[in-house]
Amino acid sequence: MTGLSALFHKEFADHLKSKRFLILLLLIGGTSFASLYGAASVLGEASDSSFLFLSLYTASGNSIPSFMSFIALLGPIIGLALGFDAVNSERASGTLNRLVSQPIYRDSIIIGKFLAGAAVIASIIYTMGIALGAVGVLCTGIKPTGEEVWRILIFLTFTVIYVAFWLALAILFSIVCRHAATSALASIALWIFFAIFMSLVSGIIANAVYPVNDSYGALVNSYNNYTLELGLNRISPYYLYSEAVSTIMNPTVRSVNIVTMDQLVGAVSGYLSLGQSLLLVWPHLTGLAALMLIAFGGSYIGFMRQEIRTN
Repeated sequence: MTGLSALFHKEFADHLKSKRFLILLLLIGGTSFASLYGAASVLGEASDSSFLFLSLYTASGNSIPSFMSFIALLGPIIGLALGFDAVNSERASGTLNRLVSQPIYRDSIIIGKFLAGAAVIASIIYTMGIALGAVGVLCTGIKPTGEEVWRILIFLTFTVIYVAFWLALAILFSIVCRHAATSALASIALWIFFAIFMSLVSGIIANAVYPVNDSYGALVNSYNNYTLELGLNRISPYYLYSEAVSTIMNPTVRSVNIVTMDQLVGAVSGYLSLGQSLLLVWPHLTGLAALMLIAFGGSYIGFMRQEIRTN
């Protein structure tokens, strides 16, 4: 595609040279090493030595959330910060007019912006994740096994896809909204809704459809209530991502759905292999990737159909 490589390198360099990138790097780096300090402080109390290295990413210290919790909540900020003014800021400054007047395909502009933002996201996530593990080895002396390394890499890949969804969504709002402040507020509002209020709404709807207010309702409707609430929660990218990475980073998780007593009969307790854990979360990965592609598809169509007047 004509001009795609040049636009990608230009956008990528602009991101790396911006103060916004430095602020994001300091934010994620600070929270990452704070979570490492909290996890290291509780490792000595762990009674099970299996997959101990994964605890550096999943364990929560005294009043300090885990790295996994930090990323699930704060990761979208990276995507939103990189994409909320991707198009409307250039339109306001007049550079978009000059850009589309060049002999390049118009779709190369929107694809280059998304790929450059995704490359920056991957750079931040993989750098922080690998640096956290390296510092953890130096501080605790715990060495990861091969399976733990693969689980961490898969966890980081899930994170890149998750944050890239928010990048695509922010770019979509930057195309729909004429002002950067409006697109930023719309993106943040949607992030807060999915991260905080979606679980409340799911619980209200499930209790309205299958009430469990009394003993009879709890006996008859508990299963349907839980199933409906779980299905509604999985609409949220935040919940979908959290459930997936919790399964990958905790080999003791053997199911992502409700487990009945009949299913527990004859079950042998133990850890799931990496392949079995991946089978459990494969639909989650597919769902996150689909959401990312839908958001980017909306950005692509909106940008291609939008009128850009040249001077």
